[in-house]
Amino acid sequence: MTKLPETLGALKRSPAGVPERALRSVKDEMRQNLLARLCTDVPLFEGVLGYEDTVMPQIVNAILSRHNFILLGLRGQAKSRILRALTTLLDDAMPIVAGSEVNDNPFAPISKYARTLITEAGDDTPIAWVGRENRYVEKLATPDVTIADLIGDLDPIKAARGGHLLSDELTIHYGMLPRANRGIFALNELADLAGKVQVGLFNVMQEGDVQIKGYPVRLALDVQLCFTANPEDYTARGKIITPLKDRIGSEILTHYPETVALGMTITEQEAWTARDHRPVRIPDFVAELVERVAFAARADRRVDKRSGVSQRMPISVLENVVSNAERRAVATGEAEIVPRVSDVYAALPAITGKLELEYEGELVGAATIGRELIRKAADETFEKRAGGVNVDEIVMWFDEGAALLVTDDAKPDVVLQGFDVVPDLVRIVHHTGLAADDDPAQSVAACELVLEALVARRRISRSDGGRYARAVPEQRRRPNQDFFGGGLG
Repeated sequence: MTKLPETLGALKRSPAGVPERALRSVKDEMRQNLLARLCTDVPLFEGVLGYEDTVMPQIVNAILSRHNFILLGLRGQAKSRILRALTTLLDDAMPIVAGSEVNDNPFAPISKYARTLITEAGDDTPIAWVGRENRYVEKLATPDVTIADLIGDLDPIKAARGGHLLSDELTIHYGMLPRANRGIFALNELADLAGKVQVGLFNVMQEGDVQIKGYPVRLALDVQLCFTANPEDYTARGKIITPLKDRIGSEILTHYPETVALGMTITEQEAWTARDHRPVRIPDFVAELVERVAFAARADRRVDKRSGVSQRMPISVLENVVSNAERRAVATGEAEIVPRVSDVYAALPAITGKLELEYEGELVGAATIGRELIRKAADETFEKRAGGVNVDEIVMWFDEGAALLVTDDAKPDVVLQGFDVVPDLVRIVHHTGLAADDDPAQSVAACELVLEALVARRRISRSDGGRYARAVPEQRRRPNQDFFGGGLG
């Protein structure tokens, strides 16, 4: 590995000392590295899916235009991940004047500390190198953030120890923005920043400098500024002031996955499903059902559209589904973990906590809405995979007064015996390819999918305890015909 220059003189004689490279701004650096990336097949941002034809071209245009930009979108739309991935467009390492708090460029220092050191040491000025990850500064905007936090303040203790006047630049305690010099500064939830603090960003964005505490101290900062905001929140909780919006070069809208298949891919990528003591096998229709719960929630009029339904919901639900199946596998001694539809009901806590409800929804309750979303998702999944199949035999069996109690803590072969009593049920799941004949674990999950679809269509009913019966009031059912795990209850 080539040794990096450690003094200013050595840096001048290295490729990094070429003026075209040494004096370029961070926006030019990102622009040049982006142009090189576009000539390859390497993804722009690893792990960010679904934005290839919508958001990514706009981000590319903003960077090529050397714009500061803002990402507007509801929660859970990968805004922060995109900003953190911008560091991949920076050089591997950047030279600075050693000891500088503001990443002074050795060829164009902006702080008094660096200028004095270079004047005294000349080519012997020590050089330090900063990696790309350390050139990214992120701050969550909250109403209590002050100008001093972002820009800086005068430090009386620093002045006293150094024997400096308060007006001396060496007494400055730099804020986050100056410390992000020659790097990326990301501010999340911009609208939550107090208006007077937003005003403090004007000079940085337009004139490229800052002033500290009213003293005539100017720092010509070189920063790529990026922001995020929720377009609904900033009309209710706070506001991005008009002059600041005018200074943001590009406004880019993000969005949720546009298809269920894409959502499943994202959820599969993000969810923690691998467990250490047993293999996990998630039936694809269970994964689809989980994803459709989120899609159904986003379309439900009782769920607040302004808040949105984060992609974190299906991720959390799938993790909970696997955990419930894992608990069952440990209790019954199953060799592998195979989630069922009933495990999705066990994951209700991961659904209800992520739903912001309208008034109508509050009257019904998050748990009730969550169960309805699961059934709707099950119906849509079944329709897509086995639409048009004749289920009349199953419905007639329940209409005659029979009932089936399905628990989520029994072994697959035991539960399958109970499903086998229901006419045509097991045959349908095997005939439609939902499960193979020799796969009892997935067969159970598929049978539950069929029954849940019928519940959603109100052709049969289901109690919270997992009891399936005809779609009539409770008092008209005959409790002496309950089947439990294949046996007569």
